[in-house]
Amino acid sequence: MKTMKKRNNIVLIGFMGVGKGTIARALYKEIGLFPLDCDDLIESAYNSKIKEIFAKHGEDEFRKIEKKLAKFIEKNINNAIVSTGGGFYKVPNLKKLGTIIYLKSDFDSIIKRIETSPNAEKKLAKRPLLKDLNEAKKLFDKREDEYEKVADFIVEVSDKTPKQIVKEIKKIIKGPKDGNSLNRTCKS
Repeated sequence: MKTMKKRNNIVLIGFMGVGKGTIARALYKEIGLFPLDCDDLIESAYNSKIKEIFAKHGEDEFRKIEKKLAKFIEKNINNAIVSTGGGFYKVPNLKKLGTIIYLKSDFDSIIKRIETSPNAEKKLAKRPLLKDLNEAKKLFDKREDEYEKVADFIVEVSDKTPKQIVKEIKKIIKGPKDGNSLNRTCKS
């Protein structure tokens, strides 16, 4: 039987707008692992915004692009914080990419977070699946259990600051007092 080799990355999953990129950048400041944003990498590789890729090629093609990116991460990226798109959790090799941390929030908190951000209009515009909030809520409800199934750890983020969330993730990374950790060095 072939064993699954896991990369030494922190992989943040969760619904669109939950703050995966924000937390990746905040973690970088605390632990020094470089943050990589999957959507930014895709936009750079295809020289198009996510919403343009969706409009031109459709969601199925976008998911194929995510699978290609996941293979790239598996083969080439180590010791990084990977913030993913909301549907990235479906890539077949997810568990090989690193330790999967689900940033869990209720739907209303996510929408409130986006709507009250300084660049709210831009954040909503770049998320084509949020155009119809009723459909987005159905998608959220469907994905919530799926995120939990693939996650190694779940961090509740509703009504918490990035600093509080980072503190919780640092505890996960360090592991229990018995020395069982994820092999990551945290700055103190």
